[in-house]
Amino acid sequence: MNSFYLKNEGERLDLSIVIPAYNEERRLPQTLESVITYLQQQSYKYEVIVVDGGSVDRTSQVVKDFQKDQSRLRLIRLPKNKGKGFHVRTGILDSRGRFIIFTDADLSTPIKEVEKLWPLFEEGIDVIIGSRRSAGSRIVEPQNWLRRFMGRTYNRLNKWLGIRDVEDVPCGFKGFQKEAAERIFQATRLNGFSFDAEVLYLTQRKYNLRWRQVPIEWKHSGGSKVHILRDPAAMILDLIKIKLYDLRGLYN
Repeated sequence: MNSFYLKNEGERLDLSIVIPAYNEERRLPQTLESVITYLQQQSYKYEVIVVDGGSVDRTSQVVKDFQKDQSRLRLIRLPKNKGKGFHVRTGILDSRGRFIIFTDADLSTPIKEVEKLWPLFEEGIDVIIGSRRSAGSRIVEPQNWLRRFMGRTYNRLNKWLGIRDVEDVPCGFKGFQKEAAERIFQATRLNGFSFDAEVLYLTQRKYNLRWRQVPIEWKHSGGSKVHILRDPAAMILDLIKIKLYDLRGLYN
């Protein structure tokens, strides 16, 4: 594994929600309010982990303010921004839940969509992939045409990797069995936005894990950290890196 992580040896829980955040002081309060309010109404034991990837605004302070009344909310503060993949990996490998979900700080997928994952978790599915493009999904507010085009193109490029039958590779709502999550994220190497492709490559091509795709409700939120001009080239380069890492035996 090529990254550090914190291993929390506390109480074992049913569900961990991991939220990577970078400069999210404006959107995070509403997200945490929605997530915590929903989870407090459930019967299972949970935790919410916010991984602040070196924010220069009040992101960490927002979490600390919520922590005054929320013992199930945890903050991991990283010294600098190392990329969404690194932040997600850090939170997942420090989680204590039997099942783990990561979701974006803008909560584009409402937290109630967790209910769609429970039957699959109980069935023993290792990796659950939220999809905005599957039959039955509901797009409340779509992305602009350019971002939709980028997403479709990126999904096609992932087929070159051998990722099959996944209609929405970069969707920021995915769930894992604890054991599968540890196996996958201890092996991942990409720190940027293409970490989703690496996760699915390991799921399908290397570890032959049980996976399922589920349609979700989704609403576009402004303020995406993906730069339309800069990041696509880096994401394509990362897909090539995945192939090279595999050829070098780094995923074995």
